[in-house]
Amino acid sequence: MRSLSEIETAVKRASRAVGFSWGNSEEVGKSIRQLELFGLQGIKNLNQYYKDKTTKKFEDLNLINEINETSYDAYCPIILGISFLDQIKSLESFKTIKFKKIAYPVIFLSFLSRASEISGKKIHVRLDQNEILLNLNVNICSSFLNQEIPEFANEIEIKFIDNEDNFTESEWNSLYKLAED
Repeated sequence: MRSLSEIETAVKRASRAVGFSWGNSEEVGKSIRQLELFGLQGIKNLNQYYKDKTTKKFEDLNLINEINETSYDAYCPIILGISFLDQIKSLESFKTIKFKKIAYPVIFLSFLSRASEISGKKIHVRLDQNEILLNLNVNICSSFLNQEIPEFANEIEIKFIDNEDNFTESEWNSLYKLAED
């Protein structure tokens, strides 16, 4: 089994070899490392994306709006993910962010998971008909149990979830009273 450091280093070097800057390559390395840590097929999807990148035109989205539609085959998940991380503080103010057509959305998900940690909020993602909850870069909960995430997503909807207690004030007071004894 490959170590996570070995995966990250190989991904960085491969990303640089296909034309990404060193800075972007480092971000891809971190993201694929994370996917492999969570048991998602990062290496497999990245390999296929790099193969498709030579024959297909993927759009780079640098400025993200509430609704984003591409005129090409699909958005590049790497540039989109890096843009999302770069703009995270302003994107939190949107109620919902929608994208049409993203290539290899599992790669984009890893950037969203990291964005969840930066923002300090959970992120709910609807990828076509499947739902995913990204929890502060600690775990990824999805309805993709035992199935692969598709190579292309037609619609992605992203919502930031405000942090709230999962218990009532009376439940807290009851527990706190016990803790005082």
